[in-house]
Amino acid sequence: MLFSAVIGHKQARNLTRRFDRALNTMSHGLVMLGPDGRVAVANAEAAHLMSLKSADALLGRSIHGLLMRGVVGGMLAPKDCRYIEAQLTRALREGRDRKVLVSLANGQHYEFSAREGSQELGVVTFEDVTARVEAEEKIRFMARYDNLTGLPNRAYFHELAGEAMASGDRDRLCGLAVLDLDDFKSVNDTLGHPVGDGLIYAVAERLAAVAGPGINVSRFGGDEFMIYFDRIEDESHLGSLLDEIFADLQGEVDVAGHGLRIQASGGAVLSIVNDTDVDAMIVKADLALYKAKELGKNGWRLFEASMDAAFRNRQLMKADLRSAVQAKELRVVYQPIVSMSTMRIASCEALCRWDHPDLGPISPGVFIPLAEEMGIISEISTFVLQAACAECAKWPAQTSVSINLSAKDFRNRDVVQKVRDALAVSGLAPHRLEIEVTETALLDDKSLTRELIEELKTLGVRIALDDFGTGYSSLSYLHKLPLDKIKIDRSFLIDVTQSSQSLDLLKGIVGLTRTLGLVVTIEGVETFEQLKILVRSVKPDLVQGFLFGAALSASGIETMSNVTWPFAADLRLAAKRTARQL
Repeated sequence: MLFSAVIGHKQARNLTRRFDRALNTMSHGLVMLGPDGRVAVANAEAAHLMSLKSADALLGRSIHGLLMRGVVGGMLAPKDCRYIEAQLTRALREGRDRKVLVSLANGQHYEFSAREGSQELGVVTFEDVTARVEAEEKIRFMARYDNLTGLPNRAYFHELAGEAMASGDRDRLCGLAVLDLDDFKSVNDTLGHPVGDGLIYAVAERLAAVAGPGINVSRFGGDEFMIYFDRIEDESHLGSLLDEIFADLQGEVDVAGHGLRIQASGGAVLSIVNDTDVDAMIVKADLALYKAKELGKNGWRLFEASMDAAFRNRQLMKADLRSAVQAKELRVVYQPIVSMSTMRIASCEALCRWDHPDLGPISPGVFIPLAEEMGIISEISTFVLQAACAECAKWPAQTSVSINLSAKDFRNRDVVQKVRDALAVSGLAPHRLEIEVTETALLDDKSLTRELIEELKTLGVRIALDDFGTGYSSLSYLHKLPLDKIKIDRSFLIDVTQSSQSLDLLKGIVGLTRTLGLVVTIEGVETFEQLKILVRSVKPDLVQGFLFGAALSASGIETMSNVTWPFAADLRLAAKRTARQL
C-alpha cells in the first residue's frame, strides 16, 4: 500500500509538472474560475497580459476584479468593463462559447473567450489580436478605398450614397455629379502613366477638400470622379456648389517637374430621393457628361429629359448597326483620287455607307464612332477590305484602291492575315491595294503598329499616312516607317487661296515629303481656284475632294477610270500662263 501510494504521488507530481508546462507555454492568457467565480488556475501569459508579476497574483480574483485593473490603468472604459463582464458571465452561466473583441485605449485589441469547463470550472482565455485586427482593417480599407487617392472606390461610394438616400426625409432633393478629366489619355501617352497618376492624385486632393457631412466624393475609376450631395435646396443651389468645385479645380499643378493644367468636364443630376436610386442617377449624370463634352468640354451640364431620349435613340441605333454589320447590309462607295499629271482617276478611297431602313442614310461621322464605341469597327474594316479588293480586281489595271484601317485594327495581329486573305480571294495584285494608317494608330502602340506595317509591306501592298497634320504629327514617322504616301489633311487647303503663309506651309510640307521619295496626295480640294494654285505652286502628285464629284459606286469608278476631267485643258492653259510670267 505504501509502495502504491509513493508511485501514485510521483505520477501525480509528473502529471502536475506536465500540466503546468503546457499551461505556461500557451500563447493565450488563461484563467480557470471556481464555483465561486474566482480564479483557481492562471497561466504566466495571463499574468503578463494583466501586467502582474506572476500567475499566483491572479488567484482568488473575480472577473470584475481583473477587468477593473484595466479601468484603473486607463486601458478600458467603465462601460466596456461592464459589457465584457456581462458577456463572459452569461457565457459561463449558459455553457456556451462566446467571444468578445475589445479595443484598448493604447490601440491594442484583445479577444476574450469564455466557455464552461469540467467539474464546475469555467475557462476564460484572452489574447492580443492587434496584428490580426490591423490586417483585417487594412483588407477592409483596400476593399473600400482607392489605392492611389485614398478616396472611396466605386463599390463603397455606391454603398455610402445608397445608405444616405435610405435614411432621412424621402421627399428631399439630392444631387449627383460625375467629373472626367479632359484629354487625360494624351497625358498618359506623352508623359507616361506615373505622371498621369500624379495628376489624378492632385485632382483627388482638391476634391477631397469638398467631402464632409452630406457630401461623398469617390474616385470611380480611371480619371473619373463622383460626388453625391445628400441634401440640395434647388437647382441653383446645386449649380453654385458645382461652379465652386470647378473653380477650385482650375489651375496648374506640378507633377514630376511637368506643369499640367487641370481641365475637367462634368455631368450632374438633381432628383427627389423617393423617385430614384443611385444607379439611375449615375446613368443620367453620365448622359449629362457626354453632352458637356460634345459642347466643348471644360464645363458641366445638368441632366435634361431630352438627353435620356437621345440616349435611348443612340442605344437603338447601336442595335440596328450591329444587325446591319452582321447581315452585311452596309455598302461601299469610292471617292476618286485624281492624278495631277493626267487628270484621270489613278486610285480611289473606299468609304463605308449605311442606309438605315427607317432613318435613311446615316452619316459615317455618326455610325463610325458608334462602331468604335461598340468594338465592331474591325468587322466593318474587314467588310470594306473584302468588298474593295473584289471590285478593284474588275477595274482597269492602272486603277488602285485605298482602305482606311482603324487604330483598333492595328492592335491585332490578325490584320495581316485579313489583308492576305482579301488579296487571295479577289485575285487583286498587291501593289494595287493601299492601306491608310492614321497617326492615332501610331500613337497607341508604335512598336506593334510598325511591326504590322512592315509585315503588310512584305505582302506587296502600299502604305499611306492618312490625315497628316491633324494629330501629333511627327516628322520621325516619315523616315522611321516604311511609308509610300502622305495624305495631307484638308485643313491645310482651306485658306490657301487667301493666305500666302498657308501656301508656303503647304509647299514646304510637299517639298519635304517629296525629298524622302514619298508620293503626296492633298485632300479636300473643293474649288477650281484651289486646284489651280496646287497646279501652279504646290504640284502634288494626287488630289481628291468634292471638286471631282461625290463618291461613286464600283461601276461608276470603272466607267470613269479612262475619262479625263473636263477642266484639264483649263489647267494646262493656266500653267502655261504662269510659266510665261516667270
